[in-house]
Amino acid sequence: MTALTTTWPVLSVTTFLPLVGTLLVYLSRGDDEAADRNARWIALWTTLVTFAVSLILVARFDAGSAGFQFVEKTAWLGTTIPYHMGVDGISLPFVILTTALMPFCIIASWSSVKKRVREYMMAFLVLETLMIGTFCALDLVLFYLFFEGGLIPMFLIIGVWGGQRRVYASFKFFLYTLAGSVLMLLAIMALYWNAGTTDIPTLMTTAVPRNMQTWAWLAFFASFAVKMPMWPVHTWLPDAHVEAPTAGSVILAAILLKMGGYGFLRFSLPMFPLASLDFTPFVFVLSVIAVVYTSLVALMQEDMKKLIAYSSVAHMGFVTMGIFAGTTQGVAGGVFQMVSHGIVSGALFLCVGVVYDRIHTREIAAYGGLVNRMPLYAVAFMVFTMANVGLPGTSGFVGEFLTLIGTFKVSIPTATVATFGVILSAAYALWLYRKVIFGVLEKPSLAAITDLSAREVLVMAPLVILTILFGVYPQPVLDMSAVSVQQLVDNYQHAISAVKAASLAH
Repeated sequence: MTALTTTWPVLSVTTFLPLVGTLLVYLSRGDDEAADRNARWIALWTTLVTFAVSLILVARFDAGSAGFQFVEKTAWLGTTIPYHMGVDGISLPFVILTTALMPFCIIASWSSVKKRVREYMMAFLVLETLMIGTFCALDLVLFYLFFEGGLIPMFLIIGVWGGQRRVYASFKFFLYTLAGSVLMLLAIMALYWNAGTTDIPTLMTTAVPRNMQTWAWLAFFASFAVKMPMWPVHTWLPDAHVEAPTAGSVILAAILLKMGGYGFLRFSLPMFPLASLDFTPFVFVLSVIAVVYTSLVALMQEDMKKLIAYSSVAHMGFVTMGIFAGTTQGVAGGVFQMVSHGIVSGALFLCVGVVYDRIHTREIAAYGGLVNRMPLYAVAFMVFTMANVGLPGTSGFVGEFLTLIGTFKVSIPTATVATFGVILSAAYALWLYRKVIFGVLEKPSLAAITDLSAREVLVMAPLVILTILFGVYPQPVLDMSAVSVQQLVDNYQHAISAVKAASLAH
């Protein structure tokens, strides 16, 4: 096993296997019904095999090493843009999150997507390759290609298979994220001119001039803040979520938003430590506004998906707050919160999809009393709601608690106001649950509604187990990222201390 996993490029196989599935779906023939059925099965098996291969990464990963592992490097376009891939304790959790959630997305789309099934499955498989590549790329140009490439399949998923206002939502999503990323491309070019390389590990240890740090930080921030999304550039997210098909919402919330947080961890803190320190109060203000304001906005929503979308913005506020606190607990909490939010928010969107497939409305007012007809659904929905609130014993608690502790060490007012957001999250999440699940089942349209099918139980059960497991035993994620997080924080603090010492010497 050892020889096998060290001599074959396991990271490239994990990344590009979905493209093989895309080709197989494209080549699958038969009448329309047979072709659609084949496309579903090929996509499902491709995502399952990709997940299985990605588990080899976990099995062979050395959690005691802070460096990049499974590194692959070849000259791609001469020596200018090398193909350089690798993972560390910060990126590996996101790779596994991506490969683990994709089969759920395929199963969730099994019967709800009826038109252009082959193209739909191909879009998802291409998107999986681009998402995994984003987290594995160790070259800035390669990272940018994967990072931006993910826009195209997501744009199509929303624009072709979305709701009534899908074209508006998909263009808004595309233009917002593209506008931020153009600035990042300029910063990448500037970093190349400064250091003579686009190699990420090299750049993480290369000193960037102070004046250049400031504007390069802002350029990267523009891209990652839109992707997360941070307030006030979050307005594309509710529209995209509402119009996207269920699986599209799951991937958008669970993986694509995490690319912003990952970018802060991979680029902003290690490459621009002084600018990160200067802008920390600014990030704290935006994070606190996101936590409190979007929680209040969520309380006013009448659409289930919009409510969960706004709650995502609030939860990402905790992540940015924890990361820029620059403490071990804050950064570790940010990583854990992103993984937990990926599972929980993805599961909540799946819960909305379950009732939407039956009644074809997401209006909260259209539901009530579902516990009488859907007890299994009520239990699953309750677990995810409690995790969303941050109840101790669920994965949602661990991440929020760690980010608050980490921030408290740096800024007591920021942590205090953010804690108020936890109370607001309980308000909107429990209000939604009460409106949909409890009360009298009196609406005629709900009289014949059925509980979770075997296929839906297959999707929900693992997510329920993971939500509780990581709440009670968060060690797998925390241990995997601990050494890499510690090194990141140490380097960040060291860079700041060095500058302070130099200024005192003058």
